[in-house]
Amino acid sequence: MNVRIKFLGAAQSVTGSKYLLEIDNYKLMVDCGMFQGPKELRLRNWNKLPIEEDSIDAVILTHAHIDHSGYLPRLVKNGFKGPIYCTEATEGLLRILLLDAAKLQEEEAEFAKKKGYSKHNTPEPLFNTEDAENVLLMLKTAPYDLTNRVNDFISFNFNNAGHILGSSIVELFVQGEQQQKKLVFSGDLGGYNQPLLKTPAAITDADILLVESTYGGKANDHTNFETIFANKVNEALDKGGCLLIPSFAVGRTQLLLYYFQKLQSQGLIPNYPVYVDSPMAISTTFLYQQYPKYHTLTPEAFQGDGLFDYPTIKYYKSQESSVSINDLRSKAIIISASGMCTGGRILHHLYHRLSRKNDTVLFVGYQAYGTRGRRLVDGETSVRIFGIDVPVKCHIDNLMGLSAHADMNELHQWLSNFTSPPKMTFVVHGEVENSIALANYLRMDSGWDNVYIPNYLESFELFRGI
Repeated sequence: MNVRIKFLGAAQSVTGSKYLLEIDNYKLMVDCGMFQGPKELRLRNWNKLPIEEDSIDAVILTHAHIDHSGYLPRLVKNGFKGPIYCTEATEGLLRILLLDAAKLQEEEAEFAKKKGYSKHNTPEPLFNTEDAENVLLMLKTAPYDLTNRVNDFISFNFNNAGHILGSSIVELFVQGEQQQKKLVFSGDLGGYNQPLLKTPAAITDADILLVESTYGGKANDHTNFETIFANKVNEALDKGGCLLIPSFAVGRTQLLLYYFQKLQSQGLIPNYPVYVDSPMAISTTFLYQQYPKYHTLTPEAFQGDGLFDYPTIKYYKSQESSVSINDLRSKAIIISASGMCTGGRILHHLYHRLSRKNDTVLFVGYQAYGTRGRRLVDGETSVRIFGIDVPVKCHIDNLMGLSAHADMNELHQWLSNFTSPPKMTFVVHGEVENSIALANYLRMDSGWDNVYIPNYLESFELFRGI
C-alpha cells in the first residue's frame, strides 16, 4: 500500500486548509477550507482542483471555521458525493457558518452585478445556499475519543483541540498489508488554561505529523491580561465615544462576553450596554447550551444573569436594529463580525465610525496579511469600504491574549508530548516567518529530522509498500 499527500492549502499561509491523501486508489481529504485574506489567495478558490471532485471518496474535518470547511459547498457543487466526518458540535456550527457563507457569496455576486465592478457580465457566487444545504445532508458525526472506521483499512479518532467548540486533532490510522501507520493532523490548536474550553489533548506518537504554526514564532503575554483588557476598555470609553470590536463570531465573541460580564460584575469597567451585532455570533453563542460536553461552562452559566444572559448584553439580529447602532455616539460597546473586517456587518460600522475621532476600534485577534483589519492595525490612514475610501480618524488599538490559537510556547508544550520524533513533520497553517520559526525549533531545539514547510500544491510520498 502506498500513501501520498498533496497540500492544496494552508501551505505557507494561514488559510485554505486542504490536505489530499491518496492511499492506493482511495482519496481522502482532511479539511476543505476556503482561502481568505489577500486577493491573490482568494482567487485560488476559483481555481480548478488538481483532482476531479467526484473522485474524492471522503472528507474529515478538524473544525468548522470557514478556512477549514468553507470550500465544502464548492466541492459538492462540482461533484463530490462522499461522507463528511466531523464532531457533533462541528456539525452544529456548520449549519450556521456554511449557510451564512453561502448568503455572503450570493450577496457579493449580486452587489458586484449592481455596482458593475466585476469583470463578468453576470457575476456568479462561488457557491449558493442550495450547495451549502447539500453539504449538511452529507455530514456524519462522531464524538471525541472513539475510533471510527472509514473503510477496511482507514480509521480515525477525534481528540479535543481546544480551539473552538467541537474542534479536533485527528489521529488517522492506515492499516497496510504488513503494518499500521498513524498520521496526526493537529488542526488548529487552542491554548492552555482557557476560560471556556479544555486544554488540547496530548498526542504522544505519530509516523506523520501536520502541525499548525499560526503563532509559531510569537509568544503572547498573558500576565495581568484582565487588567490590561479593562484598561483598554476604560481608555476607549473615556474618549467620549463608542468602542467597536471586530470579532470572530465563533469562539472569540463568546470569550469576550465572558470577560465583559466578569469585568463589569467586578466594577472594573462601566456597566455600559454591550451590543452583539452578528446573527452568526448570536446563534453560535446559544450552541454552547446544546453541546455541553464540548466546553467547560457549568449549567449556572445559562440561568438568569449567566454568561450569555447578562443585563448589559444586547443581542441585535435584525438589520433594522443593526442600523440603529449607527446613532450611538457614546457609552456603548459594539461587537460585530467579521474579525478581520473582510465582510459582514462590521463593514457598516467601520464605514460610519472610522471617521469619528472619539471612537475606538479594538482588534482582539489575528489579522492576516492583506485583510482590511491588518491594514488598519498597520496604521493606514484610509481604507476602502463599499468602493469608497474612508478616512481613519478614530483610535485604533490592539489587544493580544485572546487568540484561539496556541502561541509559540503553547505549541512547544503540545509538541513536547511526543515521546519520539515522527518520521516526517509538516509545518502548516502559518505565514512564512512563523512556519520557519517553528520548523527551526523542531530541528535545532528538539532534534527532529525530516521537518518540512510544504509549498502550495506540493506532493510528498509518505509510505511505499506498507
